[in-house]
Amino acid sequence: MKISGVDIRPGNILEYEGGIWKVAKIQHTQPGKGGAYMQVEMKNLQDGRKTNVRFRSADTIERVRLDQKEFQYLYTDGDALVFMDKDSYEQINLPADLLGDAAAFLQDGMDVTLELWDEKPISVALPEQVEATIVEADAVVKGQTASSSYKPAVLDNGVRVMVPPHIESGTRIVVDVYERTYVGKAG
Repeated sequence: MKISGVDIRPGNILEYEGGIWKVAKIQHTQPGKGGAYMQVEMKNLQDGRKTNVRFRSADTIERVRLDQKEFQYLYTDGDALVFMDKDSYEQINLPADLLGDAAAFLQDGMDVTLELWDEKPISVALPEQVEATIVEADAVVKGQTASSSYKPAVLDNGVRVMVPPHIESGTRIVVDVYERTYVGKAG
């Protein structure tokens, strides 16, 4: 589906110069002289390159629709992550760097969504929030107010997050996977 250069939005997947790119940021600019344009920061979903491109309103670009499919995470095999198609039970291996920092939150049996382009996986989406156990938390400093003071804690997957003072080691909490922030106590 072709769209105008000024209709590009963050999160759009575009076909540009023979590759598949995800839009990270946009900035609409109207210079005093000449026509308006959209400054677009994009990341290549196949090799991870980043680029900045200027699109004018007269430019058209192909917007790509990706197929989404449910998979289940099984285990890690060296640098590869093994997932199973929940429909066909077929297993596939993907490089761990496809997930980036979110890979630390993978748990055995976790359901994930793979985005496919031409039957090839190009991104993996984990659930927005996961439960994790705190294995190490700093002691509460006497005199700290509970309103806005947070303390560092380490989760069972090695990720560091800031938690409220009343959270202690051994507590199960809910964490935002992509922001790496404390959401609340696990229910």
